[in-house]
Amino acid sequence: MRPRPLRLAGTCLATASALLSLCSAPVFAAEPALPVIVQELLAPPALPPQITRKTPARVVVNLTVEEIEREIAPGTRYTFWTFGGTVPGKMIRVREGDTVELHLQNLAGNKLPHNIDLHAVTGPGGGAGQTLIAPGNEASFTFKALASGLYVYHCATAPVGMHVANGMYGMILVEPKEGMAKVDKEYYVMQGDFYTTGAYRAPGLQGFDLQKAIDERPTYVLFNGADGALTGQGALTAAAGEKVRMFFGVGGPNTVSSFHIIGAIFDKVYTEGGTHFQENVQTTLVPAGGSTIVEFVPKVPGNLTLVDHSLTRAFNKGAVGLMAVSGPDRPEIYGKGIKTAMNAKAAPPAAPKTAAVPAATNAQRLRGKAVYDGTCAACHLPDGKGVPGVFPPLFNSDFFQQRPYEMAHIVLHGRSGELVVNGEHFNSVMPAQDLDDDDVAAVINYVSTDMNAGKPVITPAQVKQMRQVKAN
Repeated sequence: MRPRPLRLAGTCLATASALLSLCSAPVFAAEPALPVIVQELLAPPALPPQITRKTPARVVVNLTVEEIEREIAPGTRYTFWTFGGTVPGKMIRVREGDTVELHLQNLAGNKLPHNIDLHAVTGPGGGAGQTLIAPGNEASFTFKALASGLYVYHCATAPVGMHVANGMYGMILVEPKEGMAKVDKEYYVMQGDFYTTGAYRAPGLQGFDLQKAIDERPTYVLFNGADGALTGQGALTAAAGEKVRMFFGVGGPNTVSSFHIIGAIFDKVYTEGGTHFQENVQTTLVPAGGSTIVEFVPKVPGNLTLVDHSLTRAFNKGAVGLMAVSGPDRPEIYGKGIKTAMNAKAAPPAAPKTAAVPAATNAQRLRGKAVYDGTCAACHLPDGKGVPGVFPPLFNSDFFQQRPYEMAHIVLHGRSGELVVNGEHFNSVMPAQDLDDDDVAAVINYVSTDMNAGKPVITPAQVKQMRQVKAN
């Protein structure tokens, strides 16, 4: 798209001497021609590089509206409404004093009208009125970036909450005139709440549930628009000792975030995306439609876990991400620790000595499911797929399939330390569960048959035998 030339504003200027008496409103001086820069937009968690220029420019931003269907969770699809095809929308980065020339295209294949309201705009509607367009149209307007800060933008077409709940939000960073301190890594993360007709991780294509949105009961609370977007291959990375800056925002439409990174202390938090910072912060509150800038230096290797510290959102609705930190161990900062049993040395789980396990009856299977739903699902989730980097999966688990008897031992006696499941490392603690022999056998057999396509593997008598070995 070709950049538009700068136009002098105001018809009063053209005929100033003749119409001076009629033009009593203040007349602003015309700006000198500015250099034109077409903004490079990148998919999150990436963002445009830091600005090094010391003078203002006319920054051209070309943003599309795209309605697309894709996975919101593995096996679960959803129709997102997006800016630029991503959730959050791609970050815009300009300098205080820049003139921003924004072009919004509502692609012809879309079904609905959309617009954009940028909180960085000084003026009614933040640009919403100038950009409300039907599919197949383009709108543009200009605004001056008057104040530095990190600002949210979103669609403001009615019903606004529905457009935002479907993913139509992003952020614009207005760097101060003097620039920002150099850092080693920058990341762009936004949290949003989603309201699907089905339950969390229910399979198939899910619709938008308006009543859940009105009641503010989100099915998903997600970082960057998908369950697991910042885990596995999508995990953020840094080396120990690198200075990291994270631009974090909340699109909403309803929930706020208690943003926290497990294993890190924020050196600086620019509260609400403004110009002043607080130091040595553990958790920072970010409102819907608000933002923050956090800076920190990871000092030891390992996984740092990004969460909304309203924790059921993290472990039951998806608001979890990871930053993999590389580097040498530094035991003077963080030791590995020593764990020993307080009582007699635990016996390793032994193979059962009794006869083969009979097929489970329907009543035993239902009992196993009831035990699973009431005891295990809170951490390993109802579908058994676990939480990446936090709680290992029980569904399609190579660890379970190879060592079902040890799994029963873990249920009885607990376990701590590193565990590798399906090639992913976990390092956590599972306490012993207060279940009787029948319940332990039922739940282990349920996980074996219903989550791992296996056979019943243990009887209540074998569980009793295992429990006695521990007691002795």
